[in-house]
Amino acid sequence: MVKPTERRVGYGVALGYGITDLFGGGAFAIIGTWLLFFYTTYCGLSVVEAGSIFAIARVIDAVLSPIMGYITDNFGDTWLGRKFGRRRFFLLLSSPLMFLYALLWLTDMGYWYYLGTYLSIELLSAMVLVPWETLAAEMTNRYEERSRLSGVRMICSQLGGFLAVSVPGVIMQFTGKDNSFTYTLTGLIFSCVFCIAVFITWYSTWEAKDVHQEYDFKVDTQRSSGVINHLKYLVLDLFSSFRIRAFRLHILIYIFSFTAMDVFGSVFTYYVVYCLSQDAAAVSGWLSIAAFASVPGTYGFMLLLNRLNMTPSAALRLSYSCIFLVLAFLFTVYLTKTEVPTLLFSAVFILLGAARSGLYYIPWNIYSFIPDIDEIVTQQRREGIFAGVMVLTRKSTVAIAIMIIGLVLQESGFVKGSGAQPESALGAIIGLMIFATAALLAVSFFATYKFKLTRETHKVLLKEIARRKLGGDYRDCDASTRVVIKQLTGYEYDQVWGGDATRLAVGANLSTVK
Repeated sequence: MVKPTERRVGYGVALGYGITDLFGGGAFAIIGTWLLFFYTTYCGLSVVEAGSIFAIARVIDAVLSPIMGYITDNFGDTWLGRKFGRRRFFLLLSSPLMFLYALLWLTDMGYWYYLGTYLSIELLSAMVLVPWETLAAEMTNRYEERSRLSGVRMICSQLGGFLAVSVPGVIMQFTGKDNSFTYTLTGLIFSCVFCIAVFITWYSTWEAKDVHQEYDFKVDTQRSSGVINHLKYLVLDLFSSFRIRAFRLHILIYIFSFTAMDVFGSVFTYYVVYCLSQDAAAVSGWLSIAAFASVPGTYGFMLLLNRLNMTPSAALRLSYSCIFLVLAFLFTVYLTKTEVPTLLFSAVFILLGAARSGLYYIPWNIYSFIPDIDEIVTQQRREGIFAGVMVLTRKSTVAIAIMIIGLVLQESGFVKGSGAQPESALGAIIGLMIFATAALLAVSFFATYKFKLTRETHKVLLKEIARRKLGGDYRDCDASTRVVIKQLTGYEYDQVWGGDATRLAVGANLSTVK
């Protein structure tokens, strides 16, 4: 019988896996674009009430994601986990529950109804996205195939974001611009799409534990049962993930680069309207150009990593360098007050979209290899906990970034609703969009020089894990492999695979010996 990690992952399988990001990229894009307007216009909620729903959900979601990661990592020991898979079970369960999304878009229901339905969607997203994001690491060990899975999912995510903006506009052509049924119908259509997408992913994917292998290497961590103990182990696992050097660098690169784009996106409208004195419609046009360019851009970065064997670090630096050029261009336009031809501006935003696609794609591609690095230290597969930590840190930082932007604009003398702004406010807008974005990207740029995961180092890592699983002696490890393990984990070789680093990360006495 073919081992799960030896099954081939072609573009058909990659599409089956990635299609769930129609939900990941689309559901909250629709919410971000339309839901606040829907609540305050058609549901009778005040701005404060609507804002409180988003705030409460943000806090709860930040807690749910790592909990869900921990559950999926340990769900394989249950009867349902053994029968349906520790990850894929939650996809099968969530597929029919996608129709909860339609309930968001009903009118005249009251505050507690809207709070409850929104929280249910946050729970549903954690049930789907956290276990789903782990599957790429379980489906294959091959570097190029994991890159293909990550690339196709990002294309699906961008398609979901595009549909989120465009579909309600198309429906409005038939229902009218001021009809609440537009949003109800949008919610129902996307519920059907999400339901089918998640089911396709469940049907077309697999897990490493789906097939019994000749050797099942399992470490007895001697962990106690009970709710209190599980909460303790959850916290322990969350913090222990940062003991892995590659993951620390990965989180640093991921958070700073993504937050840089959050800052840019949040302030860009202000830049166009107040610094360039142009219509807000131009914002939509240029960002749409960037969004279209991101699809071929993602495929381009897939080719760089797989066909041309460019390292993830080098590809990220290429992405950042292009964005630096765009920022320099936008700053020059503001300083010189130059009338830029539409064609040139369009070309700049094609470059931005293509470069930004690398910034989004590569970190999530890197993520699929982190559990392999963790395994040499902990002797466990903990894909779920890493997915949970990434979602937790990402959602926390975006909330903080948006709050800081609001405070900076307020302190700079920004006047809401005014057609003209004081110089201090214009300076704050430029400072945030150009210099804050560039500074955040610079941190990620220099961090890439310390990040050593490549196709070659990953092969060395997998080879050593397989050797140790088969009973290989730690003393037989060659010097070059020891260097690679140190670069990736941050530990000396003698400390991993049952050594001091293992006991420190797992937080228990192991039954295995070196």
